[in-house]
Amino acid sequence: MIKKYSIFILAILLCIVGSTRSQQKQPDAPKREFRAVWVATVENIDWPRTQTEGSDQQQKELVSILDAHQAAGINAIMLQIRPAADAFYAKSREPWSKYLTGKQGKAPDPLYDPLEFAIKEAHQRGMELHAWFNPYRATKDLNFSALSPHHITNIRPEWFFIYGDQKLFNPGIPEVREYIVQVVLDVVDHYDVDGIHMDDYFYPYHIAGQQINDAQTFKKYGSGFSDINDWRRNNVNLLVKMLNDSIHQHNPRIKFGMSPSGIWANKYQNPEGSDTRGGDSYYELYADSKKWVQEGWVDYINPQLYRPLNDRIVSFNVMVDWWSLHTYGRHLYIGQAPYRILENKLPGFRMPSQLPDQIKYLRKDPRVQGSVYFSSNSLVSNPRGFTDSLKNNYYRYPALPPVMLWLDSIAPNAPRELVAKADPGLINLTWQEPLPPKDNEPVYGYVIYRFEGNEPIGTDNPKFIVHIQYNPTCAYDDKTVQRGKTYRYVVTSLDRLKNESEHSSPILVKAR
Repeated sequence: MIKKYSIFILAILLCIVGSTRSQQKQPDAPKREFRAVWVATVENIDWPRTQTEGSDQQQKELVSILDAHQAAGINAIMLQIRPAADAFYAKSREPWSKYLTGKQGKAPDPLYDPLEFAIKEAHQRGMELHAWFNPYRATKDLNFSALSPHHITNIRPEWFFIYGDQKLFNPGIPEVREYIVQVVLDVVDHYDVDGIHMDDYFYPYHIAGQQINDAQTFKKYGSGFSDINDWRRNNVNLLVKMLNDSIHQHNPRIKFGMSPSGIWANKYQNPEGSDTRGGDSYYELYADSKKWVQEGWVDYINPQLYRPLNDRIVSFNVMVDWWSLHTYGRHLYIGQAPYRILENKLPGFRMPSQLPDQIKYLRKDPRVQGSVYFSSNSLVSNPRGFTDSLKNNYYRYPALPPVMLWLDSIAPNAPRELVAKADPGLINLTWQEPLPPKDNEPVYGYVIYRFEGNEPIGTDNPKFIVHIQYNPTCAYDDKTVQRGKTYRYVVTSLDRLKNESEHSSPILVKAR
């Protein structure tokens, strides 16, 4: 009896020890995770709220949006800068957007550059800024008289067809693809963006009773294709490859990603497709999103999986599992839908646990590197407490974006000569910039870690991060210290693509 009791106690102790070791190995959240939100400007969905705001009000509003997302743990912004062959940026060949000033072609008053402003403010908050383009949409309605004389539909009317009460670029015309590439390169060459991002508007979503009027274009440019559908898919493929090649030739440190419709193809349409029954990108939109990843034409794929877990028709988890098997070494970020909570249409989104459970599901899959939420307003409104759950739980600790080793695999060197000085209510840290790395890339930023008591120094767990900064300033004031406590600090260096160095030598200091 005593022997059995001893074995029983030993088993319990082993379980406790094993559990403790497991908890020690597993941080509360990943240190590397893409946590982004779409900020939509088309029809003033997210920003600016109205088309009559002055520049000062627009800037205050955008700062408020970025502050809210920073507080929730977001580390990347997808800002829509070209909703309809127009511009939210000054260095553009296209006219100012009507969603910015109320009239297409009218500049902000007083004049400022919204994209430049957004980049600066995002980077100050430790967030990436990805410039979001709609590639083929040229108008949102048929009110063509309101278009600027300098709008491309007025300059090159032969490039467009009308479908669904909109003018759309004809993807089959080679000059159209060249033009779109040049529009994107205007931003790549003149702005400090972290990424170029495109969404799912390639060929239009099907509307009953309407057809795409590109038969003459197919006749002129479709040699080698017997099927117009294959030719249309090839047109989109050509653009995606051209964009990837051009972006990385002009700036190899800029990320390029696409956000397609969630379903590539359904299994009933294609044996390689997902076990779903919904609208697809391959057959309906002529967008072969799987091929883009397989060929390495994108750095990340960001499918829009706006459905509940275990849905009978289009299940979130089924789509995640399918995409997870088709990453081909590129990053996979999942588009999630807090706006569905506000719609209150799909029953699954009426449950407060729906989106948190989706995050848990994603984190179990090592091939998924993060999430992008549609859209900003719905996240700021904290639907069913979801944003609170990000702030207080899932995104409680900061995260760095995942690295892209195919773009840059060389980490910077560690900062040198870390010094700490205790002043009343803060600890001032200063250090020397690191020695140049093998690729001579300049330092882009730093990460500051803080440890208390007997906590071992290690930079794998994000709970020790007190600050991420995207600038090369070799100083930081920690204003969150408690008087009388002793802290140890280390600092690491970041390059443009967020490769991280080894940590500096530690410094010990007591707060005053």
